Amino acid sequence: MQTKARSGLALSTAPYPGSDEPLFVESVSPAMQTVERVITDIAPTDIPVLLVGESGTGKEIMALRIHQLSRRNGEAFLKFSCSALTPESLAELVEGGENGHRRRLSAARGTLFLDEICEMDGACQPWLLHALPDGSGVGANGGSLAARVICSTSHNLEEEMRAGRFREELYFRINGVCLRLPPLRHRREDIPLLVGQFQRKYEAQFGRPHRELSGRTLELMIQHGWPGNIRELENAVKKIVALGDEQVAVADLEAALASPRANGGHNGTPSLKETARAASRLAERELILKTLMRTRWNRKRAAQELQISYKALLYKLKQIGVDEPGVS
Repeated sequence: MQTKARSGLALSTAPYPGSDEPLFVESVSPAMQTVERVITDIAPTDIPVLLVGESGTGKEIMALRIHQLSRRNGEAFLKFSCSALTPESLAELVEGGENGHRRRLSAARGTLFLDEICEMDGACQPWLLHALPDGSGVGANGGSLAARVICSTSHNLEEEMRAGRFREELYFRINGVCLRLPPLRHRREDIPLLVGQFQRKYEAQFGRPHRELSGRTLELMIQHGWPGNIRELENAVKKIVALGDEQVAVADLEAALASPRANGGHNGTPSLKETARAASRLAERELILKTLMRTRWNRKRAAQELQISYKALLYKLKQIGVDEPGVS
């Protein structure tokens, strides 16, 4: 069960609300194997953890993983979106409301996850600093948080401190252990494992039978740079499972890989690979148009002749800018 308070606090239960999927699949990449070893060592302790990584690298999943392996896994996992906090809402949650009753945050014994701590308003930071234990187990103002604290950031907090946007004392208070999560492009060998995990998740969610992805689709997924990291990969797999067709995802990946940025084009000069892909797209467009004309724009018949699904054909028509007869 998951609820939200007006402060932006999301409350959830361990180990992973709303999902029977494991939080972490065995990784073959050395970087993630190192992360897992550190998590296994620190999870049973109460040391604060700072998770650093690009957006979509799985920082919340790692926080949940630490909670799952900790002695607090029978208690609640509480998540703050720091950008949604105000001084008033944080003071109410930390110190209690007007009626003097202690609120859930100050009474919590589980894990407190502060998502994107870098986005916390400067006026909120003193409140949090005073509520966090100072290393002796007692908060600076005598009102310590009982929960284990894990923070995440996609920004460089050292730079934020130098710019005066983040308090130095708070940084050292939350940075007991710093774990840096690599972007997906630096752990490509894990992509097949992640794809399999997401397939199982959405096949169960959508009631779809399991279908093995083609070698071509997996090859494109491994080649892609995934600027949105694991979140982007999950959305791509979700689309494949929902549509029951790989062609749409393949078209997206091929288009992304054909860009000069993805293929090393410089100073406006396209690479040989980019040129080949552009020629392939042009040939594909001509074949689709000829087939549509031969079938008198019967899209279902055209899809059958092209040996792709009807949905994939509609997507390709939109992609090449052909939505109705007569469009050149």
